[in-house]
Amino acid sequence: MSTHVPFGRLLTAMATAFHEDGTVDLDATARIAAHLVEHGNDGLVVSGTTGESPTTSVAEDGEILRAVHGAVGDRAVVVAGVGTNSTAHSVELAEQAAKVGVDGVLLVSPYYNKPGQVGLRHHFSAVAEATDLPVMLYDVPGRTATTIELETYEAMRRYDHVTSVKEATGLLARTAQLVDMGYAVYSGDDANTLGYLAYGGVGLVSVVAHAAGDQLASMLSAWADGDHAEALRIHTSLIPAFDAVMGVPNYGATTAKAALELLGVLDNRRVRGPLVALDDDEVTALRVGLAAAGLL
Repeated sequence: MSTHVPFGRLLTAMATAFHEDGTVDLDATARIAAHLVEHGNDGLVVSGTTGESPTTSVAEDGEILRAVHGAVGDRAVVVAGVGTNSTAHSVELAEQAAKVGVDGVLLVSPYYNKPGQVGLRHHFSAVAEATDLPVMLYDVPGRTATTIELETYEAMRRYDHVTSVKEATGLLARTAQLVDMGYAVYSGDDANTLGYLAYGGVGLVSVVAHAAGDQLASMLSAWADGDHAEALRIHTSLIPAFDAVMGVPNYGATTAKAALELLGVLDNRRVRGPLVALDDDEVTALRVGLAAAGLL
């Protein structure tokens, strides 16, 4: 495992809470942030996909970021999700994040547009040149329909502050190549984390940590300390939670918020369309999975 760990070992791509009328609930969002930091997280990713960023405005993103930074910025790293499918929009979000004073930005490849590698390099470079904040690139072809190729990663090394990658391609062996380029690689897939670590990854940007932060932090610490058997034991114990949170069609923000409701952190599981909150049967299945992992 690399010793270069720019954002800590465990971050959660945190959910955003909403009022009954659909507006952002800043108090409840700050409560989520505090819960996560109190349960093993070194940092938080705000307004990523799990934070329902495709449905929030620039103004809302700023309010959410300020609320989270105000609540936990003295105790944890705060990373702003600035990835969109519009370069100008992403630049605006990155500039806003710098004004709030957070610790970095997460930049996913543009979704739906399917730019080629030249387009990806243009997009990433425009954002990198708009901010001095450390940048974590994010490759998740299942959501974007585009893979960041190694030559694009190599090209982005000309920016010293493009420091890390959230890797969710499932191409575990590429991690070693990214590490050789100088990137700190974070798993973007809870269930594959040990595989990424084995190839030189440094940590995890999680969704399941909404419910299992302490356990995931212990797993990452065990691995870093060389106790791979203990890391595997913890990982294996969490498989029912991985499956319950991430292994169903209606997953992500929906399952994270339902888990927070089951834990008593939230009093609802509201999401914005096109997402639909888990129904009672789905909540029951989630409860069973979390309980099987010892989380309830």
